[in-house]
Amino acid sequence: MLPTAGTYTEKHSAFPWEGGSIVEGLSAHTLVLSLRWFFFALLTLTALACFYAVVRRRVGYVLLGRTEQRKPPPPFDSGDPENDHRDEMLQITSFTATELAARASPWFERLAAWSLQVFGHRKLLKDLRSGLMHVVLFYGFIVLQFGAADIVWKGLTGSALPYPAYRRFVLTQEITVSLVLLAILYGAFRRYVEQLRRLKRGWKPSVVLWLIGGLMVTVLLTQAFDRLHERAASGSSASLYDSHAPVSSALAEGFKAIGLSAGAGNVLYEVFWWLHLAVLLGFLVYVPQSKHFHIFTAPVNLWLRRRSPPGRLAPLDLEDEEAESFGVGTVEHFTPKQLLDLYACVECGRCTNVCPASSTGKLLSPMHLIVKLRDHLTEKGAAITSKSPWVPAWGGNVQSSAHVMSGVMPLWTGGSAAARTDIEPTMTAQKQAWHVQADTSVADVALVGDVMTEAELWSCTTCRNCEDQCPVGNEHVDKIIDMRRYLVLTEGRVPAEAQRAMQNIERQGNPWGLPRAERAAWLAAYEAAVPDAPPVRTMREAAGNGEQPELLLWAGTMGAYDQRSRKVLFAVVRLLQQAGIPFAVLGGEERNSGDTARRLGNELLFQTLCAENVATLQRYGIRRVVTICPHTFNALKNEYVDFGLEPSVAVEHHTTLLARLLANGSLVPAHPVNERVVYHDSCYLGRYNGIYDAPRALLRAIPGVELLEMERNRSNGLCCGAGGGLMWMEERGGARVNEVRAAQALGTSPTVIGSACPYCLTMMEDGIKLHDAEGGVRARDVAELLAESVFGGR
Repeated sequence: MLPTAGTYTEKHSAFPWEGGSIVEGLSAHTLVLSLRWFFFALLTLTALACFYAVVRRRVGYVLLGRTEQRKPPPPFDSGDPENDHRDEMLQITSFTATELAARASPWFERLAAWSLQVFGHRKLLKDLRSGLMHVVLFYGFIVLQFGAADIVWKGLTGSALPYPAYRRFVLTQEITVSLVLLAILYGAFRRYVEQLRRLKRGWKPSVVLWLIGGLMVTVLLTQAFDRLHERAASGSSASLYDSHAPVSSALAEGFKAIGLSAGAGNVLYEVFWWLHLAVLLGFLVYVPQSKHFHIFTAPVNLWLRRRSPPGRLAPLDLEDEEAESFGVGTVEHFTPKQLLDLYACVECGRCTNVCPASSTGKLLSPMHLIVKLRDHLTEKGAAITSKSPWVPAWGGNVQSSAHVMSGVMPLWTGGSAAARTDIEPTMTAQKQAWHVQADTSVADVALVGDVMTEAELWSCTTCRNCEDQCPVGNEHVDKIIDMRRYLVLTEGRVPAEAQRAMQNIERQGNPWGLPRAERAAWLAAYEAAVPDAPPVRTMREAAGNGEQPELLLWAGTMGAYDQRSRKVLFAVVRLLQQAGIPFAVLGGEERNSGDTARRLGNELLFQTLCAENVATLQRYGIRRVVTICPHTFNALKNEYVDFGLEPSVAVEHHTTLLARLLANGSLVPAHPVNERVVYHDSCYLGRYNGIYDAPRALLRAIPGVELLEMERNRSNGLCCGAGGGLMWMEERGGARVNEVRAAQALGTSPTVIGSACPYCLTMMEDGIKLHDAEGGVRARDVAELLAESVFGGR
């Protein structure tokens, strides 16, 4: 029998009135009922006040961030003074339209994308087991809010809420409670029995398991004792079991079987009703003071996530005369959106699990990056606002201690770990090094040095796999670049190899320091390597003849100087000539794209190079650009528009252009290339710009090629280790990233490791050498393989 409406005295009084008048009984009942309402209101209002205080204070910490200031686009110089004003206005209008399109996509598209993440759990379900567990918890809590309201109301009034189809409602609640309990048990199993390395262990991660488990248990026991008392009050001896309440009625039958009396059941109902309310309200206060604040912040964070391409860094206004520093040197220098990221983190460890630095034994862990910044923000925000972040305010508002990184132990190096990924050393090192230091003022804690060490900042390859995996939309890479900018532009602190590479780029236009005049030497080398091919024109030569080539081929620094990358450039040139595409090159007028300098934090050098390149492109009126380097491609396509390049200029990677030429029949791969090719995805081509299919389409079109895939491929591919300027730096600690990635590729038994990036090509060749596999495996660009099929052995 399910509960039905009735008076409080008939059903839920813990004090049976024996003797005395009815009036006296009613008066006592009214007193008890009044006290119940009083304590309920007191507890609820106190919890809500605490919740409000916690949330308000943390919102205040987030608002300490400075407003992002974008550098305005430079004036447009057409070379014609009479048209400069008109062209400048057109350029600025076009820039603004592009920004609006990037940052404010149509509302319904934005809503759909947001709903897919929040309600569809798109990223969470990449890990199917934990994703399903979270689906149960997420929707279970939504469903159980109606049950909680029913339990509370019934305890206060003695009557159930008038939900339609009440019996089915009760069945839905019990099924949901059972599923949530199973999900909690499975979560504990994954964390403490299976011991997934990406998950933290300890008392803090256990709190929420106990709270949610306690909520579910008190729901079932409250319902069970209610049924036990109700059946006794009705005088019925029938079975307590009801198919519409299978769990609570079974528990009630069990309590009846062991001889639990109706009076005892009524008292226990009171105990567990209040206990359920206390756990519910305690959970409400605890959530915003823990990582579970993401329940509220994650949807907001996902709604406010970046609308511009992921490969576009926010430019610095280096001409701001009022700026005291550049980059982020204190936590308040981050934007409010960047600080909101910190409170949206759920500490699931998915980012660290895929990070190439964490996986190869470096100190950097994207999850700990967010957690440490969050702890530091909370402590500094409390010091600035003089409000304790904790409610109740244990220990008062005095900040006499602060979190710092100290005592970092050396991580493992090389050995058998070179061929595998393992985040355990990084997780252990972070846990041991990040601790509260007594007698330390948070004002004396340096963001770069005490919170984030320089070793961590210089370990990031900027591959953005962490961001691609994050289910709450956190953006890790921009924070690291901002702190690098502070080190380089404000502090002048940079690793020696990076400093040397940037000095060489500034002086000679390339990281090796080779003569600037040799940038166009590849043209003569091409004519010598392919004597029967037509000469390659430069834009200056074409303009001198009054011609406007359809396409500019951007050689890039790697293609112009690196002997191995030149072969890729030569293959692309031959294929374009074969397809009859009119194109030209800049030759000696081309400059370094500035990508390396920008990722290393030298925004000044990047903007200088960018301005020179934009001026050259505008001078020749170039409308289409193709390049062999994904890093250059990303800079030209996504970042140059912030510095005057017209958004109408089409920039593409050589793989997409060649795939299109194959599709329309301009290129015909007629000669078999009998190779087993495993393709390695470039981060700046794939995760940054979504190009995964074009390189594979080229390989599939080549007769004789057997295309293989590594376990980590496409959006989950492991970085080669060269991004973020690390191409020019030595790795310190752990295994080499390229060695690990080469091992993954070699595990598929290929004859060729294919790529579409000069950096990746170099790193894969080095990885093959480290594994002594040169005898049976080569690294080649997909353009080289296509050229071999089109031209045969020539």
